[in-house]
Amino acid sequence: MKIPKPPRRAAYALPTLFTAGNVFLGFLSIFQTIEGAIRQAAGDPSSAQNFDKAAAFIGMGVAIDGLDGRIARMTNTVSDFGREMDSLADVIGFGLAPAVLAFVWGVYFVDFSQAPIGREHLYQAGYFLSFIFLLCGAMRLARFNITTNAVPSNPGRPGKKYFVGLPIPAAAGMLAAIVYFVGRTPVTNWMASVAWLALVALLAFLMVCTWRYRSFKDLNLLHPRSPVSIVLLGAIIYVFWNYSRPALLALGTFYCGSGVIVKIAGALKRKVQGEPAAAGEPEGNPIG
Repeated sequence: MKIPKPPRRAAYALPTLFTAGNVFLGFLSIFQTIEGAIRQAAGDPSSAQNFDKAAAFIGMGVAIDGLDGRIARMTNTVSDFGREMDSLADVIGFGLAPAVLAFVWGVYFVDFSQAPIGREHLYQAGYFLSFIFLLCGAMRLARFNITTNAVPSNPGRPGKKYFVGLPIPAAAGMLAAIVYFVGRTPVTNWMASVAWLALVALLAFLMVCTWRYRSFKDLNLLHPRSPVSIVLLGAIIYVFWNYSRPALLALGTFYCGSGVIVKIAGALKRKVQGEPAAAGEPEGNPIG
C-alpha cells in the first residue's frame, strides 16, 4: 500500500494567504467607512464612494471566505492554526467592519433638526446594537470552533449539511448588500434608521439561534456537470456581472430569510398536524 506523501510546507501558506486577504479586506472596509464619515461631515458628496467601497470590500471578503477552507482540504493542509486564524479574520472582516459601517452609515448622519431630543436615544441604540452584532458574531464563531456533529433545533433531511444559526459572513454580506444597493449615501431619516437597527438586531439574533441554514459544503465543484448546469452557471455569472446590486441584495435576502421561513413553516406544519415540537438537539457548527 502506497503511503501518500505529506504536503510541502509551502502548501500551508496558500490557504493562509486567502485568510490574510480577508483580514486586509476588513481593514480596508473600516478605513473606507472612517474616510467616508469624515468627508460626509465636511459636506463632500464623494463620501458615497467611500461607503460604496466599504460595502464592496465586505462583499469581496464573503466571496473568498470559503476558499481558504476548500483549498486547505484540497491540498491536505488543514490545521488548528488555520482554523483559529480564519475565525479571527472573520471577527474583523464580518464582525467589526460591518458593525462600524452599520453605525456610521445607518445612524450617525440622521437629521434631527426637527426633533433634537431623539438624537441621543438613537445614538445609544446604534452603539448598543452595533456592538451586539459584533458580539453575537464572535459567539457564533466560538460555537462553530468548539462543537462537532451539529444538529439544529429543526433538523433537516438526512445527508444534507446545515449550519446551526446564520453564518457570520452571510449576516455581514446582508448589511453590505443593502448599503451597496441603496445608493451608498448615508441614512438621514430617523424612521429608516430605526428600521435599519431592527435589521441589525435581527441578524445578530439569527447568528446565535439554533435554526438551520443550508451550508452547501456538500457541493463539489470538481465533479462533471451537465450542459444544463453549465448554462445555468453562465446565466448566474451574467446576472451578477451586469446587475450586481439588485442580484446581491436578492441573494442575501433569500439566504438570510431562508432560515426564518423554514422555521415558521415547520412550526405551522406541526400545528396543523397536531404534532409536538421536536426536542432541541445539541447546538454546534455544521456537519463536516
